[in-house]
Amino acid sequence: MKAGVSNPIRLYMSMSLDGCIAGPDDRPGQELGRGGGRLFNWLDDRESDGPSGQVYREALATGAVISGRRTFELAGRWQGDHHDGVPIFVLTHRVDDGDVPPGHARFVTDVEECARQARAAAGDRPIMVHGAGAAQALLRGGHIDEMEIHLVPVLLGDGRRLFDHLGDGHIELDLVRRLEDRDVTHLRYRVRRPEETA
Repeated sequence: MKAGVSNPIRLYMSMSLDGCIAGPDDRPGQELGRGGGRLFNWLDDRESDGPSGQVYREALATGAVISGRRTFELAGRWQGDHHDGVPIFVLTHRVDDGDVPPGHARFVTDVEECARQARAAAGDRPIMVHGAGAAQALLRGGHIDEMEIHLVPVLLGDGRRLFDHLGDGHIELDLVRRLEDRDVTHLRYRVRRPEETA
């Protein structure tokens, strides 16, 4: 986390061991791709007192959401409310005239501005990041502080990969928490800043 940042921008993603966050052919009507639902079996324990329940409650305690446009659309725009009426910042390359997102969502076309607005809106609460495109853009821009990866013991073989388009620079991570639960390992990493790895 950057010095003085009390509200980390934190990626939350379920991922297969081979790096997929959705199966092949993710589209409306098959939002998680073929076989991608396997990555979310751990949510059956989201109401538990165990690690998966803890992680789920932490996710819902976040004060803002940053989403990629594709994730936002595949999720039916969450009908404008991801959780508890927190602001949703949708990182997108373009905004069509007359396309006004519902509820608490708004479109943002600049990565840095998106991160700034989300931090301001979240107050002292963490910010949740959803989607591979948003994650990659924020990582490339140096705006993700932490990553909460729900690692599922399966190889999907094909599908949408979380870290496909980061470029060729190294991003060093520190494992700060590991929680084991049924069918998942919740891994929290802190993203090191370039000055820490120089």
